[in-house]
Amino acid sequence: MSHPIPRIKVLLQIAALILFVGCVISTEAHAHTSEGGFVLLLPTDMYIAAGILAVALTVILLVVLPDDVAVRAFEPGRFVLRRKLFKRIARWALLVLQTLSFVALVWLTYIGLTGPRDPLANPLPLTIWTLGWGAFLFLQGVLGDLWRWIDPWRIPVAITHWCAGLRRPLRYPVWIGHWLGVVSFLAFMGFLLADPAPSDPARLAKIVALYWLINFVGRVAFGRCWAQRADGLTMMLSLYGRIGVFGGRRDHLVMGLFGWRILKGRALPLGLAVFCLLILGSGIFDGLNETFWWLAQIGINPLAFPGRSAVIGETLVGLAISNIVLIGLFVAALWAGLKIGRIEMPLTRAVGLFAPTVLPIALGYHFAHYFTSFLVEAQYALAAATDPWATGRDYLGLGTFYVSTGFFNTQDSVRILWLCQAGGVVSGHVVALMLSHAVAVRHFGARAMLSQLPLVAFMIGCTFIGLWLLASPRGF
Repeated sequence: MSHPIPRIKVLLQIAALILFVGCVISTEAHAHTSEGGFVLLLPTDMYIAAGILAVALTVILLVVLPDDVAVRAFEPGRFVLRRKLFKRIARWALLVLQTLSFVALVWLTYIGLTGPRDPLANPLPLTIWTLGWGAFLFLQGVLGDLWRWIDPWRIPVAITHWCAGLRRPLRYPVWIGHWLGVVSFLAFMGFLLADPAPSDPARLAKIVALYWLINFVGRVAFGRCWAQRADGLTMMLSLYGRIGVFGGRRDHLVMGLFGWRILKGRALPLGLAVFCLLILGSGIFDGLNETFWWLAQIGINPLAFPGRSAVIGETLVGLAISNIVLIGLFVAALWAGLKIGRIEMPLTRAVGLFAPTVLPIALGYHFAHYFTSFLVEAQYALAAATDPWATGRDYLGLGTFYVSTGFFNTQDSVRILWLCQAGGVVSGHVVALMLSHAVAVRHFGARAMLSQLPLVAFMIGCTFIGLWLLASPRGF
């Protein structure tokens, strides 16, 4: 172990590495030219450059930088705001925001049932898929736990408990663990990827209402444990919130490098660790099932796609296989690392320690995958907000409003979009690698380097897959 390095120097080194990522990719991007219309797939030269860069940064981080750099990089700094003052403000803010969130959800569900049938004109699918799944999830992973501020269940559950005089909800069965949440999350991903019309406003409204009702009953019966162990979406958002830069520590609201709370936390239970891997595996298949390669594997001509209803079974099987393969490879990499490093640690504990370190990779790919569609659909969301029933009203006073895709029509703007996509994937790789290495140093000491080699190979493979998916032609 090398001599301690000042914290500011550590952070400057990391910032320099991230800047280096952008500079190298930018240099490669200027060599790429395209004529005519732009198909917004990551160019081959940028895909190769970003992949090589990921490997190069891996070598730099693991070989050149001392071990204590990774550990000290995740040491949070003290933020000015004291939690006691923050709690006083937050108590009322939570009450107002959570109430507004519930009211907004009821209104969106109602307009989903009664409003326009066009998914690009109805506020419900645009809010759920574009603003929620596309944007809010990313912000949750970057900033921290924003979800608790807009949780649409807390106020109705609290009122129900007060009216019914329920002081102690039922005890959640310990033997179930987090597996109900795993099933809930996979059901959600199955609906997103395999349902014939997940954006149909009326269909989505019924699913949203059903999901809210099931979890409302669960929270009323079992209290907070239900949200932490059985509500798949809340569990996913909570896990992403752990890698955000803001969090609480002692009496202060603090900020640190992405993932600092994971390094300071304990090993996750097996069910929750598997949940982390499912987030990554499902995200990868989210991109894979649209590619020409996948359609060829299931015998579909990508130029004559018959519709989602024709491939429901294949999509669900593909989702299951993708997750099984990814979990198998991750566990195999951990097992090999423990053997190579001659480390006496139960494999289940190692999975609980290292599974959360893949979340930055999942978040980076999520950003890259949805970035371009968000830029267009967010405009549709704004248009739907000012005219929610598509009757020609203009409640926000926007005047004549047209959705623009002009940023896809010039080489300079498209280059910027490509850089953002590639940079998101590579940056997620860098953070995940540093976090994994810091966890290994903290628990394995001098044997961390050897134990990390198989897991590093796994992470590099995930990064290459993410970049390849961004560069692959899509069939629908």
